[in-house]
Amino acid sequence: MKQLQDIIQTVQHNCNIADCHAANDYTLCVYLLKMREYYRWEKKLSFNEKLINSAVGDWISKRELQWHELENSEYAKIEINGTTYSVFESDKINQQLEPHGLIYSGGLNQFHHPHFFIAELKKHTVIDDFHVYITDTEFARELTAPPAMSHNKTIFIRQQSLKRMIWERLEEWQWKKGIGPMSRALDHYDFDHNLDQALEQMTEHETDVLLHHEIGEISAGKHLGEAWHTMLASLPRSKANFMARAVRDHLADCRSTLPMLIKEKRFASIHFYFGNFNAMRKEIFPSLFEAYQRWAENNDETLLIKQIEKGQLHWENIADDIIGLHKTHRKDYMKRISTLVEQNKL
Repeated sequence: MKQLQDIIQTVQHNCNIADCHAANDYTLCVYLLKMREYYRWEKKLSFNEKLINSAVGDWISKRELQWHELENSEYAKIEINGTTYSVFESDKINQQLEPHGLIYSGGLNQFHHPHFFIAELKKHTVIDDFHVYITDTEFARELTAPPAMSHNKTIFIRQQSLKRMIWERLEEWQWKKGIGPMSRALDHYDFDHNLDQALEQMTEHETDVLLHHEIGEISAGKHLGEAWHTMLASLPRSKANFMARAVRDHLADCRSTLPMLIKEKRFASIHFYFGNFNAMRKEIFPSLFEAYQRWAENNDETLLIKQIEKGQLHWENIADDIIGLHKTHRKDYMKRISTLVEQNKL
């Protein structure tokens, strides 16, 4: 395809516009960490290559100036073989790109900001009418690059972003050390002697875990219906928003991810899952983490299985109640959602 580079440049241009509107969503600390990682990706630097702070600082200043200049810009349409497409016509665009080994996504992220990327297509499968695209090298992306994402009936597993996330967890562990879920997960791979191979192996293993989480999301979505998406779309960035998302994550993982990990005895991935158990998920489901700790100590999975089974029904009921609050208490539903989840920790 002759205009391939033009398409990539257009997508990156749109990514830059999206970034100029979304970058302020982060705290300064998170923003700087993301910008350092973004710099590494753009400059095609290896994970273990030391970054020069002055070079990163200069790059950030130039990027922020570029964002300022793009603040009032409109997203550029994507032209392929003489046909022009809206940035959100992903299916039509991919009909043109997939034969050339590329895949594109144009949609809204979890906070309803436009989100774009274009990458090398590694594998395309269909599961229950959902198209699953596993990608490798990313040619255009935004400041935020989630390892997995869903849009309509499409699932994207972004292996380059997943590998970056694993590297970041490895770096964090190297700073903190200590015994815990992350150290137990990393012990299953030879990071000390063959970093690249260990990253590749762990990325392949965790790709399947991400896919099962997305399948769990789909299963949860079928139960919750459009009312859940309407409710979530109405929530601004808030405690209620993070709580609602954590509820659905728990529902998805209790339905799909965790039963698979235990059934297949994916010990490294179980440790990695709990090594990434973020504060909100741990806050509302402390008994699950406690059950994991007991399993890690004595290899008895009985309590862990019990908490997963209990979580399926519990979080399904809480999610239904959240929808009900949104329908019946329009004025103060955010406060009511937070109170509901607070009072029903498991």
